[in-house]
Order: sequence, then C-alpha cells, then structure tokens
Amino acid sequence: MEALFTSTAVVALAEIGDKTQLLAILLATRFRKPAPVILGIFAATIANHFLAALVGVRAADFLDGTWFRYTIAASFIAMAAWTLVPDKIDPLEEKPARYGAFLTTLIAFFLVEMGDKTQIATIALGARFQDVVSVTMGTTLGMMVANVPAVFLGHELIKRVPMGTVRVIAASLFLAIGLWLLAATAGWI
Repeated sequence: MEALFTSTAVVALAEIGDKTQLLAILLATRFRKPAPVILGIFAATIANHFLAALVGVRAADFLDGTWFRYTIAASFIAMAAWTLVPDKIDPLEEKPARYGAFLTTLIAFFLVEMGDKTQIATIALGARFQDVVSVTMGTTLGMMVANVPAVFLGHELIKRVPMGTVRVIAASLFLAIGLWLLAATAGWI
C-alpha cells in the first residue's frame, strides 16, 4: 500500500502545472468532449507508466547496490529542483483532428509524457518499491487526480490554483523522499 499511496501523492503533486496537464486543458478546450479525453489520458498513462515502472524495477534488479540506491535518492532530489521549473506547451493547431478526441489524446499524451518529470518519477518509484503494478496504479491514479479536474474546469482551474505554492509543495515532497532514501542508504535511519 505504501507504493500505491506514495506513487499517487508524488505524481498528483508533480502533475500540477506540468505540460501534460496543460495538454489536457488544451485537448478539453479543443474537443469539448470530456469523456474521450479522460479515457485517452487514462489509457496513455497506464501504458506509459507501466513501461516506466517496469524499467525502474528492472534497473533496480540489474543495478542493485549501494551506489544505485544513492542514485535513486539523488534522482528524487533532482526531481525536487525540476518541479520548481514551470512547464509550457505550444498550442495545438487549429485544424480539426484527424483521429478524434480519444485517439488524439491517447497519442499526444503518451508522446508528451515521454521523458516528462512524472515519467522519470515513475521510473524512480518503480526502482524504489520494486512493484510494477502498485506503482503503475498509483501513478495513474495521481495523473487522473490532477488531470480530470483540469479537463472539466480547464482554464478556470489554472487561474485559481497558486502554481508557485503547489510547485514548492511538490518539490518539498520529492526532496523529502530523496533525503529519506539518502539517509536510509547511509544507515542514518
């Protein structure tokens, strides 16, 4: 359960103001059909985060050792710094989508999530918890917690949420996890 809850919290906080959340708002505004956009986000996230968690678990299996645990701790600390940098995304073209709301969302979300901080966090969480299913479920739930309101509330949500505060909270969470892993690896706790 720790893997599930931690993964949900980390990704939900990291996703606020992230480029994939901005993409969710753009797609919702463009298609004006929340259900296919939400289903596209869900399917893309499951696929992307399953692969990321699997990479994390396999990397930890292959690279198990003290230095690798230090690397995982450092990756969470780096994620803390990265979270403080606001994301921007270019607006989508105004011409109609060729493939409809679901497929457009699925493809766009999967591709935009590649190398994104939530995907990197999923790899680190997979390495930390060694549990592909719980990490995938947790990170997917975190993505949905952050993006479903964005789909329904769109630009109003962005105007009302103090992004700077949310970024600091998310960065603090990443930093706390990184420092805890660092202290545990060093034998301090």
